[in-house]
Amino acid sequence: MTLPVPSPAPPRSLDLARLRAGDAEALAACYHAHAGRLLLVAYRLTASWADAEDVVHDAFVALPEAIARYEERGQFAAWLSTLTLRLALMRQRRESRFAAMETAPEPSVAAPAPEHIVPPRVHAALAALSAPLRHVFVLRTVHDLTHADIGALLGISANASEVRFHRAVKALRRTLEIPV
Repeated sequence: MTLPVPSPAPPRSLDLARLRAGDAEALAACYHAHAGRLLLVAYRLTASWADAEDVVHDAFVALPEAIARYEERGQFAAWLSTLTLRLALMRQRRESRFAAMETAPEPSVAAPAPEHIVPPRVHAALAALSAPLRHVFVLRTVHDLTHADIGALLGISANASEVRFHRAVKALRRTLEIPV
């Protein structure tokens, strides 16, 4: 399976009625418009290309049913990103019950543009963080969510989100040898 590189231009039109009906052409158009960006969203949380591919696949399999809950109050792309974030978090919770997270080999997808890739040293430092710390760090720094929003998404308090964020920053500074 090869995912497209994120396109800078948003899709021209999105036929929600056809998506809700599960129309294959509408799903394919939505996939081609959003899959590359969603892959990057999932990768930031999972730190694994293979897991990110699985999350994006799961998002598009669940889309016809999930879109029934989309109330068209905001951008569809943002809603789709939130759906993907939740699926990534659910997947990691499920996997953490059975086994430790594994690092996947090289990605089997078309490589995104270099500006979308985290430098290897930083990626290694992020991957070394525990999943709870990495989730809060990514949601706060990359997705610019408030600690209250992160807490609601992860099922923790806003204070716990802040504590995890500061612990993640401290661990990253230590790993990357950045002076305080």
